[in-house]
Amino acid sequence: MELQKLYSDYIRLKFNCGVKPAPSCTDYMEYGLYEDNSAELFMVSHPDETFTSWMSRLRPKDPYYGSRPDWKPTLSEPFEQLDVYDEMIMYYLLFTINTTLSINTYNTYSAMNEFMKGYSFFQLSQLSEIPQFSEEQKHLLRDFFFFFYLYAHPVNEDTLYACSFSEQHLVHTKTDISLEDYFSAYHDHYTLLRNEYREQIVITAEEIQACKRLTLELLYTIEGRSPKLNMPSEEGLEPIIMLINNVSQMLQLYTEEPEALFQIMRDFLIQAEGHSSTYANHCFKTLLQNYASYILFFRFDEVQLLVDAFRHTPAWCEIIVSKLFNDSIFLEKIMRLQQVNLDAYPDVTMFFNEEARKMIL
Repeated sequence: MELQKLYSDYIRLKFNCGVKPAPSCTDYMEYGLYEDNSAELFMVSHPDETFTSWMSRLRPKDPYYGSRPDWKPTLSEPFEQLDVYDEMIMYYLLFTINTTLSINTYNTYSAMNEFMKGYSFFQLSQLSEIPQFSEEQKHLLRDFFFFFYLYAHPVNEDTLYACSFSEQHLVHTKTDISLEDYFSAYHDHYTLLRNEYREQIVITAEEIQACKRLTLELLYTIEGRSPKLNMPSEEGLEPIIMLINNVSQMLQLYTEEPEALFQIMRDFLIQAEGHSSTYANHCFKTLLQNYASYILFFRFDEVQLLVDAFRHTPAWCEIIVSKLFNDSIFLEKIMRLQQVNLDAYPDVTMFFNEEARKMIL
């Protein structure tokens, strides 16, 4: 299973751009559309079952409800240190990962959350191939993006802080169980004992293993152990997409000639005055958040250079500055980490639109 092809199909379906993907993405799964244009990966042989739904009937009993739990986790034998509370967290983590490639036309929480989860997933795949950053800096960014990947899903607080990176492996911190080991054992357990769960499991053993392979590919991408993902190309967006797909090149361009990066932003705004697609807007939003995540994350003062470059076109400056703060809460977190007081940046806040003023000031 090639995750890049699946990811490209996901983007094309989500933003209705480019050539429509072929119906089948894998030997076992294919994207299917609902009437509201949301989409899921459906099992080819079991069209009522999806990649995210097959496990829903296997959800552990919630230990926080009812009397004190008197049962053991399903995988208590291979993982003796696991308790029923840990098992619930592992289920939430698995569900969060498996819904990464789901397409929702109506997000219960917010469009911002949906963007931040997808953005963070994509950036986690990029970090291993940015030579400008030290291992310590990559570790900081990996923690940052993984936090928002979970936060934006959203998950509960216990799940949000349950895991940590051991080098490039995610582990459940309390038990020291790697997510790779747990997810593998989880799928193998239900494959081996499928007949015992036949009332809950509709899909075949082979399909369970196909789900396992895709889950692990998504996990490896989050951990940075797979080839980085790329956004599909689109006519007219080549300069922006090139920088999105190659953060190292964006950083090199900014280091050598910041104005060249700002000119790419200007060119997009000129082009957008005539027509702008949802995919184009997404790519521009991603480029601006990359500026925040990879440049302002370490040197917030650089924002002054951005404002100076656009102050002579106030309308564009307002668009860019406001989008940096409105489209995600990354900069709010970055400012807290750096103990930045925006009162010291009146040249920045003067370009806030009304939404940014309500959110930030």
